[in-house]
Amino acid sequence: MRIAVIGSGVIGQTLTRTFSAGGHDVHVANSRGPETIDAAALEYGAHAATAADAVQGKDVVILSVPFGRIPTVAGLFASVPGETVVIDTSNYFPHLSGPIDAVDRGQVESLWVAEQLGRPIVKAWNAVLAGTLQTKGVPAGTPGRIALPVAADNAEARRVAMRLVDESGFDPFDAGVLADSWRQQPMTPAYCTELGLEDLGPALEAADRDEAPRNRDRQMERFAALTSTPMLEEVVELNRSLHR
Repeated sequence: MRIAVIGSGVIGQTLTRTFSAGGHDVHVANSRGPETIDAAALEYGAHAATAADAVQGKDVVILSVPFGRIPTVAGLFASVPGETVVIDTSNYFPHLSGPIDAVDRGQVESLWVAEQLGRPIVKAWNAVLAGTLQTKGVPAGTPGRIALPVAADNAEARRVAMRLVDESGFDPFDAGVLADSWRQQPMTPAYCTELGLEDLGPALEAADRDEAPRNRDRQMERFAALTSTPMLEEVVELNRSLHR
């Protein structure tokens, strides 16, 4: 499969390494230019490129850029065919991106992204911590494998994304259409809590649309008050504790 990864942060680099190691033709780009791509991201044969070049001729484009910067990459898709699957990994945190009125008034994050890009998207890898993605992916069938939700309006695009989630080391869970993808946004029970397939479905169902933004803001205050950087397992536990 021909894949472009736009964004070279931890999640973008991890997906670049994973898919190039798996034999896919991967091009990775960021906003600073191909010469700034970390060599570790290219270890398994991925190619550094400009963003404009990276998205050409691809089957899948993975957007791993901050939520607030989504409008700045919309122009990349002017010449990208409609059948190209676009997967967004971002999440809305107002203290990072600045407030976005439409989302604050209740527009589903994924629908806002699709609106900015002017095309359908898939939501995937947004409900996993970077450290989890880096260190806890395991082969299919491994006991205790973590599951990740995948939402899209197009069933074929969702299928493609679910295949890639599986290849990244996690059980894909069909989370339905984008209008329901608020159920995997911060800080819902399914968000970054490292659940398996049996537990992820009930967690998505248990999400409270009104409570999620309040939980998000409270959790950010809790993290800001910590006197040291929490370990991965501590972050997961803090996220789970919101829903007990």
